Amino acid sequence: MLDVHFWPTPNGKKVTILLEELGLDYKIVPCNIGRGDQFKADFLQINPNHRMPVLIDHAPKGGGAPISVFESGAIMMYLAEKEGRFFPQDTRGKYEVTQCPEAGDLTYAIRRFTDETNRLYGVMNNRLFDRRYLAGDEYTIADMISYPWTVGWEAQGQDINEFKHFKRWFEEVGNRAAVMRGMEAGNNLRVDPSTLTAEQRAQMRKIMYNQRAIPAPA
Repeated sequence: MLDVHFWPTPNGKKVTILLEELGLDYKIVPCNIGRGDQFKADFLQINPNHRMPVLIDHAPKGGGAPISVFESGAIMMYLAEKEGRFFPQDTRGKYEVTQCPEAGDLTYAIRRFTDETNRLYGVMNNRLFDRRYLAGDEYTIADMISYPWTVGWEAQGQDINEFKHFKRWFEEVGNRAAVMRGMEAGNNLRVDPSTLTAEQRAQMRKIMYNQRAIPAPA
């Protein structure tokens, strides 16, 4: 069994998309980042970087004790390598995939600059000019890593009609059944911000942003 400590954000949904593509059984363990679950002592034991998602594999390849993997990219490489799918292991193919997420993760750009976000859409559009998927003709974890960040293109102030190669890719990937299931996973956990008081929203922002170092145990 696989446990996924998760909240329905793009970083979390990268992993659920891959799990659905692989057809693996998994259990979502909610990690409410707005409430600060990622700073609790039991969570810090599995990820000292206090970020979700975290994967616990109770049946690792080769047996032995459960394996804990944190950071979404590392989780996806672990699962794809274990299952032998969506992550080529030849040198050229492997590094073609591993360098793609740099263009696909729009976290900083979305938070800061519309123009920088636009530039990164352009990077993806140029990569897709002469290839079906981001890393070539094969659908890989690079596509799964990138897709969840792009579903909010309109709210990001972008027009995907400006990027015809990206748009073709976006529609093809978004129509995959496993991608739709992965994007739907955990949506029941969402909290409607309109139901929160101003004080609760301020507390949530304080928890999620402007974090400083956590002291080591005494």
